[in-house]
Amino acid sequence: MIIIADGGSTKTNWCLLDNNQKKIYFNTEGYNPYFVDSEYIVGSLKKGLPQDLPLDQITEVNYYGAGVHNDEKAQIVVDALQVLFSNAKIEVGHDLLAAARALLGTEAGFAAILGTGTNSCIYDGEHITYHIDSAAYILGDEGSGSYIGKKLLTDFIRGLMPKDVEDAFFETYKLTPDEIMDNVYTKPLANRFCASFSKFVYDNNVNIEYTRGIVNDAFEAFFANLVSKYPDYQKYTFNCIGSVGYNFRNVLEEKATQYGMKVGKILRSPIDDLVKFHIERAAKTNEYNK
Repeated sequence: MIIIADGGSTKTNWCLLDNNQKKIYFNTEGYNPYFVDSEYIVGSLKKGLPQDLPLDQITEVNYYGAGVHNDEKAQIVVDALQVLFSNAKIEVGHDLLAAARALLGTEAGFAAILGTGTNSCIYDGEHITYHIDSAAYILGDEGSGSYIGKKLLTDFIRGLMPKDVEDAFFETYKLTPDEIMDNVYTKPLANRFCASFSKFVYDNNVNIEYTRGIVNDAFEAFFANLVSKYPDYQKYTFNCIGSVGYNFRNVLEEKATQYGMKVGKILRSPIDDLVKFHIERAAKTNEYNK
């Protein structure tokens, strides 16, 4: 039995492939090693994994996660997974590689993530060959849920929201400016807190012009500061994974077109296509080994 997992900062999608190639899907919270340690991940997984999951029968775990930028951060996740999946070979890779494999398979191209955070790359069909760092949610992450949420929260704190939106926002969350500041600056997982308000932007039907403007500005910053900085970016199709990209795909497609890119795939989650990639790779490996 093997497991394929796609871990964002907010949610992790898991798929168990049993010995008959049957797929069993489940979810846990997300684990970004910039914000949580191995102990936290172990405790969360003990609560979040299905109780009937045959941990001792799993021989391979392929985990792709947000924040796995280097060996040190990857080891935090490896150490946690090894505690639970003690008989398994653990492979931990970047969620950007998961996005590229899900969106492009073994074809070369451009791939991006627009979820809680932002990421992007050029992929050669096997490896990521060019990557511009998004600089994370404090310094960058243009186009992400946290970027959109921060703009919304800033407008609320400064009294810059249109009155109808401000009333709807307070009615929905019952948060004061002081409470927002406390959540952002003194409590853990501020990126996830900020990103959670992108749902309000998506659900809002009070003042579409205002909220669409926030999304448009976020995607403009994403293309101006990240996408357009890739060499010859216009020769690639624009491919994207993530809830923010998917939920606001009409605005995203318009922005890609404005920047001279044809639109390829825009998916909510990579897990189905990622599982397909691993099944096909395993089949090729088995064929080669015959």
